[in-house]
Amino acid sequence: MGAAVTVVDAHHHVWDLSVRDQDWITGPELQPLRRNFTVADLDPEVRAAGVDRTVLVQTITVPEETPEFLALAAEHDLIAGVVGWTDLTRPDVAEELARLRELPGGRYLKGIRHQVQGEPDPEWLLRADVRRGLAAVTDAGLVYDLVVLPHQLPACVKAAADHPGLTFVLDHLGKPPIASGERAPWETAVRSLAALSNTVCKLSGMVTEADPASWTVDDLRPYAGVVLDAFGPDRLMFGSDWPVCTLAASYRQVFDTAMELTGESDQQQIFETTAIRVYDL
Repeated sequence: MGAAVTVVDAHHHVWDLSVRDQDWITGPELQPLRRNFTVADLDPEVRAAGVDRTVLVQTITVPEETPEFLALAAEHDLIAGVVGWTDLTRPDVAEELARLRELPGGRYLKGIRHQVQGEPDPEWLLRADVRRGLAAVTDAGLVYDLVVLPHQLPACVKAAADHPGLTFVLDHLGKPPIASGERAPWETAVRSLAALSNTVCKLSGMVTEADPASWTVDDLRPYAGVVLDAFGPDRLMFGSDWPVCTLAASYRQVFDTAMELTGESDQQQIFETTAIRVYDL
């Protein structure tokens, strides 16, 4: 990549346990995440890797988090955009999205995400109240991030087809079973999603879907290859998934691995232009 490139990390988190608990951090495997992770912690990591701007993504489904993230974006020039959360099923979701944009840092709101992976209904995205919420996200000119498990991907395909004016961003490749080495039925569903022009994918979250203790770049390569082929570099963007990634790799390892998995001719799109275009950074 040339010197003029603005490298973007399109997916990371922060949290402060003194503000609120992260109730998903349970069990011994996640114990290393049970501490504060701040923008000040992230800044030297991204600068050392040559990353210039980031997108801060929601972690839990509470209404207070998004205003806090917008204020953080206004304070830190590192953060170029925020993917927040609001309850898509609330009848006044359109008004709530407008309210968020009026808050300090509201101009940094670029997308909405819900923890669909935790919903027991595999077709949660197709519920009438959720569809109304997705229509409001479309009307607000925002994008919608998908954090889902492989069995939920068919509903993502249907939702994206039903909302052609909304850009759907697939986080973490749809969480393929990298540790087991299996690709079906994940690959079929991902290719169906990629066949829709209003979909984008993040090259993120792979190291924690692999064996955290023993993963290799070659373990990830088949899965990265699928999304590279299916979406193309113009609909693929790099995301670190920091600090969750630290369960399996350092920030720099994740960045260098993504570089190794992508061809030099594709890297400007994957590490810069796709994120800037999709999130209007």
